[in-house]
Amino acid sequence: MQVYCIIGDERVSHAKSPAIFSALLKRLGIKGAYVPFKVAPHQIGQALNSIKVLNIAGANVAVPYKEAVIPHLDILSEGANIIGAINTITCKGNELKGYNTNAIGFMDTLHDVGFDADGKSALVFGTGGVAKAVVFILNWLRTESIIVAGRDTEKTRQIVNRFSGEAQSINALSNRPLAVNLVVNATSVSSPDESEEMAAMIERLKVQDCELVLDLNYGRSQNFWRDMALRNDIPFMDGLSTLAHQIKRTFFLWTGIQVPPEEFLKVINANL
Repeated sequence: MQVYCIIGDERVSHAKSPAIFSALLKRLGIKGAYVPFKVAPHQIGQALNSIKVLNIAGANVAVPYKEAVIPHLDILSEGANIIGAINTITCKGNELKGYNTNAIGFMDTLHDVGFDADGKSALVFGTGGVAKAVVFILNWLRTESIIVAGRDTEKTRQIVNRFSGEAQSINALSNRPLAVNLVVNATSVSSPDESEEMAAMIERLKVQDCELVLDLNYGRSQNFWRDMALRNDIPFMDGLSTLAHQIKRTFFLWTGIQVPPEEFLKVINANL
């Protein structure tokens, strides 16, 4: 029997990953378990060492530890090393290796909807590990212009210095119309209940020439990114497709089994 887990702060108790992965293991006839572990910031190193001690086959890393776990890993994939954030860990031969499947999941989603980023412009909200993955892929896909918007000025500058782009404060964006082809929410906030301040700022946001608004969160009954897209007559997607693609990559890293993303979507929709 193989054991997998997700590591995060107190929010990990609300994560959908345990239900999704447990259902997937059962669907594929694999004897295994997937459990959430709440870890305090000062216990990250101990938690990573425990993966080895307990012979846990693989782990996911949730916000806010996608960057904090890196010093405690034995090796990083090339992509994870470039991005500077990881969301998937494999444990093989007592070696912990970190990967970033957020980036590939995002790229696969753009491919699914037929959005060609080459020569286009993008506006990315967020300064964490997910935002890093998004900006990395947009640069990889030769996006001509990328604006990274965040509340933390220093973190925003660090992302654009690492990959390229233009750093902006979220407040400044609501004061002028923006011509961008793609808007991506890479923050953890999508509902007014999560941040009334953010909801108010996005309500004032005016975008032109936009072909897609992609919110990498999912499962919100109220979603101010969706409302913004509707007001501006822009196609909207939540993060379910991206989640399915990144889970596909993670599952393959853990098990070596290739499963079509459609199968993951079935499991995800049944367990939301």
